Amino acid sequence: MIMIAASTRAGRWPALRPWLGVAVRLGLAAVWLFAGASKVGDLGASGRAVNAYQVMPYDVAKVIGAALPFVELALGVLLLVGLATRLAAGVSAALLVIFITGIVSAWARGLAIDCGCFGSGGQLGAGQAPSYLPEILRDLGFLALAGFLLIWPRTPFALDGWLAGEPPVEDEDE
Repeated sequence: MIMIAASTRAGRWPALRPWLGVAVRLGLAAVWLFAGASKVGDLGASGRAVNAYQVMPYDVAKVIGAALPFVELALGVLLLVGLATRLAAGVSAALLVIFITGIVSAWARGLAIDCGCFGSGGQLGAGQAPSYLPEILRDLGFLALAGFLLIWPRTPFALDGWLAGEPPVEDEDE
């Protein structure tokens, strides 16, 4: 009985994985599109949010802060349409590791800042407490999504497969 149940679960994974991949790809796309869109209207505030981490000179933080929303929007669009999915997932994973490291660093150094992940961010006002642990856990969840797409980048309704002339749902042999 136990062997039958295990083989039934294992047998469902190849059918479930591509559709789970669609949800993961679109979910991560939504995160990047929302994050980028929330910052693109005020690039100066985005630069100040990066500067609040106090890990680089202000002029460098300002440039990174101004470029970051466009990188996030580009990642979101690539994931939304399923183009260069593995590359977008790899860049996503790298950015998320940098973001997590930055938040941990700010926490360890006793800084009171808003991460700026979905808005302007920066120094918190007097009496406001930072919420580092939920931000780290959230970004670890997003990192898990990026990791899924690094392993299984091909999903239905993605341009990657269509441009390669592949069937809409691929075999497990990627």
